[in-house]
Amino acid sequence: MVNVPRLVVAAPASGSGKTTVATGLMAAFAARGLAVSGHKVGPDYIDPGFHTLATGRPGRNLDAYMCGPELIAPLFAHGARGCGLAVVEGVMGLYDGASGLGELASTAHVAKLLRAPVVLVVDASSQSRSVAALVHGFASWDTGVRIGGVILNKVGSDRHEALLREALEESGVPVLGALRRAEGVSVPSRHLGLVPVVERRAEAVAAVEAMAEQVVAGCDLEGLLALARSAPAVPGGAVWDAGGAVAGGVPLPAPSRNRGAAPDPVPQTPAGLKSPVVAVAGGAAFSFSYVENSELLAAAGAEVVVFDPLRDEALPEGTAGVVIGGGFPEVYAPELSANEPLRKAVAELARSGAPVAAECAGLLYLARSLDGLPMCGVLDADARMTKRLTLGYRDAVALTDNVLAPAGARMRGHEFHRTVIEPGAGDEPAWGMRLPERRVEGFVRGNVHASYLHTHWAASPGTALRFVERCRA
Repeated sequence: MVNVPRLVVAAPASGSGKTTVATGLMAAFAARGLAVSGHKVGPDYIDPGFHTLATGRPGRNLDAYMCGPELIAPLFAHGARGCGLAVVEGVMGLYDGASGLGELASTAHVAKLLRAPVVLVVDASSQSRSVAALVHGFASWDTGVRIGGVILNKVGSDRHEALLREALEESGVPVLGALRRAEGVSVPSRHLGLVPVVERRAEAVAAVEAMAEQVVAGCDLEGLLALARSAPAVPGGAVWDAGGAVAGGVPLPAPSRNRGAAPDPVPQTPAGLKSPVVAVAGGAAFSFSYVENSELLAAAGAEVVVFDPLRDEALPEGTAGVVIGGGFPEVYAPELSANEPLRKAVAELARSGAPVAAECAGLLYLARSLDGLPMCGVLDADARMTKRLTLGYRDAVALTDNVLAPAGARMRGHEFHRTVIEPGAGDEPAWGMRLPERRVEGFVRGNVHASYLHTHWAASPGTALRFVERCRA
C-alpha cells in the first residue's frame, strides 16, 4: 500500500493564487526538513519548475487526458516515493476539465483519482459574506470531492479577514489560512504564462522564498499537514516505474486499420549492447519537458545527455539521436541563430539518418528560419511569431511510419504556442488531428519527426523504445 500524505491545492478560477499557495506550502514544509513532492494537474511545464525549486525534487505532471486516468495514481506514487508530503497544484477552476469531456483531466477528477483532500484557494478581494455561498457551492457540487479547508487570498485588512471567517463558519469548511496581498511573491509573465525558472533563477529563488514566508505567516501549517495525513492509501497501490514500463511494457496502440488485432509486442533491448547517446535539448530556450520521457529513454537503454543550444557549439560526443522539446526559441532566436556550429551539427546529424524528435520549440529550431533568422534548415519551412494563441488538447493519429510511432497509432497530446510555421505540414505529415478539428500537421522526413504536438511518453512507453531502437540502428 502507498500511503503518502497529500493535498490538492485548487481554486474556483484561474488567477486566484494556486501557484503562490502550492509553491509556498512546498517550500515551507521542505524548510522544516520534510521531504516534499510537487505535482501539477494538466500539461503545464512552467509551474513544475517552481515546484522543483521549492522541493529540490523534480516537479511532475498528472494529466488524465494525455496519460489516462489509470496512470494518475501510479505516476503520483512514483513521484512521491519516499516523501512525507505531496502537494498537487490544480489547473484552472476546480471543476474545469478537457473541453467537452466532462470532468476528465480536471483538478476535481485528479483529486478523486488520488482520494486526496482539496484546499480551496479563494480570491477574497471583492467579497465578504458571499464567500460562504461560493465555498458551499464548490463543496457540495460533487460529493466525491472532499474540500477539507479554505485559504483566503488577497485579504485586504484584519477587519476584512474577520468578516470572511465569520461568514465561513456557516459553511462548515474550516479556514486554514488568510493571505494579504504581497508584491514580493509576484512572478513575471510572458505570452505563454510565467517566465520559467531556468531563465531567471535568482529572481525565481527570491519569489519562492517570498511565497514560503507568506504561507508561513498566514496559514495553519499544522492544520494543513493534519489534513494531508488524513488521506487514505493511494488507490490501487501500484507505483509507476520506467524500467517496468519498458520491460513489461505497454506498447503503442495498434494501428487503426488493424483495430481488431492484438498490438505488436514492445521490442526488448538486447542484452550487452552499448547504450546509444541520446542528446536532449535543455537550457533557457528549451526548458519544457516531462521528466518521465527522459526516464523512459534511459530505461530503454539510452545514455541521456543534456545539451544547451544557446551555449554548446557541438552535440555531445557520440550522439546517436536528438530530442528537442518545447520552450521559448522565439525569445532567443538571435542567440540560437548566432550559434552556427551547433545548427550545422544538428542539420548534419539529421541528414545522416540519425533519429531526431522535435516538438513545438524543437519544430521551430529545425525550420529554415524563425522570425527571419536562420535556424537549422532541416525542414523546408519558415516560422514566425503571431498574436494568436493556439492552445488545447489534441487527439491525433500518426499518418506516416516514423521514429516515434507506427502509421495509424493514436496519441493524445496538447498544443501551446503563439507561432505559426509555413507550410504547416510536409509531404509526409506527422499527425492527423482528430480533435478539436480535422487537419494534418507536422513533418516526417526520414528519421526526423517534427510537430507542434506535445506528448507524454508514460502513456506509451513504446515511444521511447522505438526511438532508442532507431538510434541503435
